[in-house]
Amino acid sequence: MRAPSDRVQRLTVLGATGSVGKSALDIVGRNPDRFEVVALVANSSVEDLAQAAIAVGAQVAVVAREELGPDLAAALSGSGIATGAGTQAVMEAVDRPCDMVVGAIVGAAGLKPTMASLKPGRSLALANKECLVCAGSLFMERAREVGTTLLPVDSEHSAIFQVFEQGNADQIEKIILTASGGPFRQTPLADLTSVTPEQALKHPNWDMGSRITIDSATMMNKGFEVIEAFHLFPLTVDQLDVLVHPQSIIHGMVQYRDGSLLAQLGAPDMRTPIAHCLAWPERMAVPVERLDLSKIAQLTFEAPDMERFPALRLATEALQEGPIATASLNAADEIAVAAFLQRKIGFLDIAAAVENVVERMLSRQAGATIGSLEDVLGIDAQARSLCAEWVSRR
Repeated sequence: MRAPSDRVQRLTVLGATGSVGKSALDIVGRNPDRFEVVALVANSSVEDLAQAAIAVGAQVAVVAREELGPDLAAALSGSGIATGAGTQAVMEAVDRPCDMVVGAIVGAAGLKPTMASLKPGRSLALANKECLVCAGSLFMERAREVGTTLLPVDSEHSAIFQVFEQGNADQIEKIILTASGGPFRQTPLADLTSVTPEQALKHPNWDMGSRITIDSATMMNKGFEVIEAFHLFPLTVDQLDVLVHPQSIIHGMVQYRDGSLLAQLGAPDMRTPIAHCLAWPERMAVPVERLDLSKIAQLTFEAPDMERFPALRLATEALQEGPIATASLNAADEIAVAAFLQRKIGFLDIAAAVENVVERMLSRQAGATIGSLEDVLGIDAQARSLCAEWVSRR
């Protein structure tokens, strides 16, 4: 559990220059008496990392790309902030004593450091999807083994976490993750063939990184969230549901067997779920927009269109197939999204590429099992290679 509010909480942020990391540090900066920043880790954004480290008085700043180490050292020269670069430096930063880690490194690159952050007595504010999508069983087993408290950062999982009565889990019928439907919810299907990266990056409600924004447009992100929810909450696959809710006001709901439907509402601002993690089990003041339901006036809902969003179907099928399928799903999607952003393939090709790779990986790996993080990374590498081949043929 989190330290009482009269005790300073020692914090490490992995992915400090991404959207989640920046939001977390915004909250930290507004509450300097509440937090002590132990370490900040980023991939390559040296200038942003240095500025953030100085702003919050971090003890150490680390850049994952080793060749950028001299640049980071120069940027923080005279600040008194220690620096490091490279994989080993990242792992050393994770090992530094702290009370909470914000795990917000994007992509499979976050698997090892986030897994390593699972230590006794810590809390982990988890924003890296790959930990649960690619290695959910391994990750959850390790968290239980060492006693790390997992706190979900995703707005949907945070919402479910807040209204999920752990003591009454056997009385829950289902949980409902909401989805905005992205920018193409009402676009004619024929027009999706000519969607550009610029159009796909214009999310109607959220300001996020490029990959997650494209994944929201295809609804692959919602598929990933279904997989994450399966590992986070003690439910079966058929107890997980998705509902399109364009206003992004209700973030998640839990349906109980007595007919009660509990929902968490909030403005679409990631600082709310992040603050819920940082302050848990308390609440802290956050300068986000307060909901005025009289002005909103109307909330609408609709079932997801599986023809329009085949990626959601693919994710659900992968969850049913098991960890080889879900790890392949994520790897292929990461390569396909990058190819789309580079204009090498079309918008609809993203789901087509992923489906092709998952099918081939299941055929290749028939009868295989995943028993370690190295196994996961091996599946990830193979799936990436297959997807790159598929893209090159297009």
